[in-house]
Amino acid sequence: MTAVLRAIRGATTVDEDTEKQVFERTQALVQEMLERNGVANEDLVSIMFTATDDVVSAFPATAARGLGLEDVPLLGAREVAVPGSLPLCIRAMIHCYSTRSRAEIRHVYLEGARVLRNDLAE
Repeated sequence: MTAVLRAIRGATTVDEDTEKQVFERTQALVQEMLERNGVANEDLVSIMFTATDDVVSAFPATAARGLGLEDVPLLGAREVAVPGSLPLCIRAMIHCYSTRSRAEIRHVYLEGARVLRNDLAE
């Protein structure tokens, strides 16, 4: 199969809003998303991050840069503040080229974010 553009979703949470936790959890999320889907750096198109209003200590995109993604376009944004939504949450969407079908893409939900998609969390 020819490589086509795919999107991989993922999310994680932090226990507290500290730069250290944001960096550690974001990096773990991105690494797991790439590993589970066999995505190499040269396959990446871009990564979008969102964070809930209570995550202000660090940019998730800066954490991703620490993984050697200096040449990948990264974007950060605020998650919609819906009452009752999961707090301290960081979400990511990786756009990449892959030979996997949509059904074969493995989305990743870690830490407290597993509750967002019990059907997809491993």
